[in-house]
Order: sequence, then C-alpha cells, then structure tokens
Amino acid sequence: MITSVLVANRGEIACRVFSTCRESGIRTVAVHSDADANALHARVADAAVRLPGAAPADTYLRGDLIVKAAVAAGADAVHPGYGFLSENADFARAVRDAGLVWIGPPPEAIEAMASKTRAKELMGIAPLTDVTEADLPVLVKAAAGGGGRGMRVVRRLADLDAELTAARAEAASAFGDGEVFVEPYVVDGRHVEVQILADTHGTVWALGTRDCSLQRRHQKVIEEAPAPGLTPGLTAELHDLAVRAARAVDYVGAGTVEFLVADGTAHFLEMNTRLQVEHPVTEAVFGIDLVALQLRIAEGHALDDDPPRARGHAVEARLYAEDPANGWAPQTGRLHRLAVPDGIRLDTGYTGGDDIGVHYDPMLAKAVAHAPTRAEAVRRLAGALERAAIHGPVTNRDLLVRSLRHEEFTSGRMDTGFYDRHLAALTEPAPDPLAPLAAALADASTRAGRFGGWRNLPSQPQVKRYAVAGEEHEVRYGHTRTGLTAEGVRVVHAGPDRVVLEADGVQRPFDIARYGDHVHVNTTRLTAPVTGRLTALPAGLGRQVEMGALLAVVESD
Repeated sequence: MITSVLVANRGEIACRVFSTCRESGIRTVAVHSDADANALHARVADAAVRLPGAAPADTYLRGDLIVKAAVAAGADAVHPGYGFLSENADFARAVRDAGLVWIGPPPEAIEAMASKTRAKELMGIAPLTDVTEADLPVLVKAAAGGGGRGMRVVRRLADLDAELTAARAEAASAFGDGEVFVEPYVVDGRHVEVQILADTHGTVWALGTRDCSLQRRHQKVIEEAPAPGLTPGLTAELHDLAVRAARAVDYVGAGTVEFLVADGTAHFLEMNTRLQVEHPVTEAVFGIDLVALQLRIAEGHALDDDPPRARGHAVEARLYAEDPANGWAPQTGRLHRLAVPDGIRLDTGYTGGDDIGVHYDPMLAKAVAHAPTRAEAVRRLAGALERAAIHGPVTNRDLLVRSLRHEEFTSGRMDTGFYDRHLAALTEPAPDPLAPLAAALADASTRAGRFGGWRNLPSQPQVKRYAVAGEEHEVRYGHTRTGLTAEGVRVVHAGPDRVVLEADGVQRPFDIARYGDHVHVNTTRLTAPVTGRLTALPAGLGRQVEMGALLAVVESD
C-alpha cells in the first residue's frame, strides 16, 4: 500500500494530486523552487522539500534532486503530474531504482511513445524528411514534451531551417531534449483525443473522446468531453486506435492518444504518456477520479472489465494570467482574489494573496462545468466565469466567456484555426459603461462620512476619471441631502463595497473591491443576443420565475 506520495511538479496539478491523496489517507510531499517557496502547493502539502534555484532546468527538471527529496521526506511513491519530468523514462527508472513506486507507465512505454517520432513509427506513420514546396504548410514539433513548446508552423520553404533551429533550442530548454521532426500541417482540423487507462492485468479502457480544438500558440484553452459531432463510426475508430497504441507498448496507467480530425478522417498525432491538463472533463463525464485510479493501478489492483458509462457533457476552460489582445503576453503581480460560483469545479495552484511570477506557465486555474447536455454545460461555464471574482493582473477571462458564447463554438463547428479567425473580435474592449460610475460612488460613499454628511445647497458635480481597458472614462455625480446622485440613473444604494444603480427601470448591483490604486467592479449584465426593441416583459418586474420561463421578448429588424 502506498502511504506517502511526492509530486514531482508544481502549481495546480500538484494541488490536484494532493487532494486525492488526502481523501485516500495518503501523506503528501511537495518540492518547490525558491520562486515557489510560498506557493500554494508547497503550503498545502504535509511536507515540502526545497529545490535551490528558480529556473526549471535547475529545479523541477532535476530528477536527481527530486528522487533525493522523496527519499529524504520518507515518501514511498512519486507522481509526476504533467509536464517537466512526466514523460522522462530516465526519471521513471531513477524513481524505481531508489526503491520507490512510480505512479506512471513503464519506462519502456514512455520511451516508445513520449518520443513522437518513435510513436509514429509504431503506428506505421513516417515523418517528413525531404520537405518540398508541395508539402507546405508543415509543422515542426518537438519529439519530447508538449504544450506547444518547440512547435512551429512553416508556410515558406525558405523559413524551414530557421524554424528547425528555433524549435530545437526551445525544445532543449523546455524538455532537455532538442530532437524535432516535421509532419504535414492539417489546416482547420479538429484536435480530438482519447483518454485511456490500463492496468497491469491486461485491461485497457478507452474513456471516451475530448475535443481540444480551441488553442492559442498550439496550447489548449478550452476542452470538452465528449467531442461533439463525431459519428459513431469515427468514435469507434478513435477508440480502437487508442487501445491499439496502448497495447503496442504494454501501457500501464493513464495516457492520452491525440488526433487531428479533418473531413471525417483521423490523423494520429501522438500519445501522451501521462495525465493531461484536461483530464477533469473525462472525470466529470464518467464519474471517476483518474488520480485515485492511477494510485490503485500502481498498487497492483485490477480495473473492472468495462469502464463506467458516460453521462452528460463537461467543458473546461483554462484561466491564464495573460493579455490575449497583446500577443498573449504573460502577466505578473499579486492575485488578490480568485473565486467562482458554486457548482463549478476549480483546480488551481493559487489563492487570494499569492504572487504570479515570471518563471513558469501563466495558467492560474481550470474551471470545469458538467451538465446533462453540451448546451447546458457551455452556458453554465460561461455564466460562472462571467460572475467570477478575479482580482489582480489581466487575465483571459473575457476571452473565455466570449469564446464559449461564440456561434461557431456553441454549434460545435470550431477547429484549431478558431483564434486565428476570431481573436480580434473576441478581444475588442467592451467595458460596462456603469462600472466606472459604480466605482466612483463607492469611493464617494466612504468620503461622505468623513466630511460630515451631505451639502444642503446645490454644488458642482464631482468628476472622477478611471482607466478601463486602456481608455480613460470620466464620470460625474453629485451630493444631495438624500444621498448621491448621477445623471441618467437612480442611485438605489451606495456603500464602500456595494453599489446598486437603476437604469431604464432595471436595478443592477455592483460589488466593489480596492487594492491600492486599482478598483475591481464585479457585475452581471443581462444582454440581448441582438440589437432590437424590448416589446414585451411577460415575467414582470419583481415577480418570482421558474427556470425556462419566458422573461422578455426582443424584436430586431
């Protein structure tokens, strides 16, 4: 029996594995770099071991230091998480040689499949060698690793050598392996994958499909299970190919077989010999805990002959500290608050008060919604993200909400070129026009008490300016004996943390939070899908309504 697990990773995935370990009564051990000395994963573990330095090559990629940490902390097993050393066969062997349980596939399977070139050979697919104009566009990829690192799209033959050089350097830095290869670039294909799980007794489960087509820089942003719109025949083919890949290398544990699907044809991409970032959507649909099953498999337990039945649909969105409108530039600083409404799963390596640094991937969290149908799951996740309180650096939250509500996504017609086509429109600033006024009124409510009440005589309007989405917004308001006023709206309530405004007969609440010179205004707006006229309001103001009731009728020419 496993009694203590060290996770050879950081952030969200370390916290996620620790959660299952705690539920199973297993002691947890974290490793952390100096930059992560106060990181959440180091704080929540039962024990933590320092890896001196900050760069991944000096810390989380040092398998020798991590094995020593496991032994020193008294761990009897190592879970690699994903990324870093999760697909490193030498590290798996080092863990085993130290007398520890490796919670992952055999090193031989990692070697066979973690190298994308060898994986393609096993599947009978040869990489491109002598690239000609007729082969363009092509994709340069790192043989080891993933996450979009070491990956380049080449559309001109003259650029190939330079892109190969750049890809080798990036792959060597990220994965310690500079091997790259070239394959055809499937334009506007869908990225579809199959989750597999295999035990040491010969059983292999194919746990449905996932669609991961919405990507930025070849890194997934929104994932869902099952992949929408696949025919039963194509789904069965994908399952068969995934199981075939697993059996070809005597696979054990959790893994993912990835494909590009175009024109009803599946093109094998690679097999990831680890847990994927998007594994929670599969867990939600099948009602399982993949980490718990990894632990059981590592202890020698057998899977049932057949996997559980899939139920409903799940969607996951990756929340990044980045600016999509500015080249996806990573953002740093203090994360003051991170909270989503109840009913949404949030896997994160951060909590309020944590600092977002420059050394690692800018992903803050994964938000996951599950519902009986795809439409309900998508709506639930979009609504939750819109209502989420995310106070701190710029994030991709608005992009996620707009992506989930985009007609191309809601209809299931998305592909890997989604953001190439729609990024400009999806990142167009659309600030709430009442938010700056709410911020000003909240501030004024605190100052009014300090100055001894309201004026009895008319006075000049107060003016306050805020920078919103890079643009300056000016708001005006006044003081009267009855309270604060503003032109065009009725101030129902104005307090330091909450403001309620009424415009056109509709009251809207705003929650206000201040951090130094920064003000965060949280609100939820009910907006129409088209510009038009409100011709009927069957629900009536102030009436209680049931789910599915007709609220309003909007007519558009």
